[in-house]
Amino acid sequence: MERKVTANGHPVVCETRLRVRYAETDQMGVVYHSNHFIWFEVGRVELLRQLGFTYKEMERDDGCHIAVVDARCRYKVPARYDEEIIVRTHLKNIRESLIHFAYELVRAEDGTLLAEGETTHIVIDHEMKITPMPQKYLTAFRAAAGK
Repeated sequence: MERKVTANGHPVVCETRLRVRYAETDQMGVVYHSNHFIWFEVGRVELLRQLGFTYKEMERDDGCHIAVVDARCRYKVPARYDEEIIVRTHLKNIRESLIHFAYELVRAEDGTLLAEGETTHIVIDHEMKITPMPQKYLTAFRAAAGK
């Protein structure tokens, strides 16, 4: 898996490359639709890592969890077994207790847009109560969002 982060006064975009595994496809050799959400998660976790922390650290060190409250995907073109896919992830919006990620899935070979999606997360504590995000993460997320 290859990772790349870009920025130039614009929101940070994390690019994560992966290869479609046989187990991710259906009988027709097309990626099963729910796998797109798994790939979104891969991109999201790698974006956090590129920002200098991990989701595991957020949970362990600060009791900060980011729970998905909305997930969407718009399918454009099928992805198929053994194709290399680029997952582009960026922050669309950030508030004290809400994070909104956006994603593009692109075929590496020709740049074809396969799907695009979004996930919205609320920040919660160990007791599942909405809580403000610790400042160190809020600062990093705002900078990555270009805000």
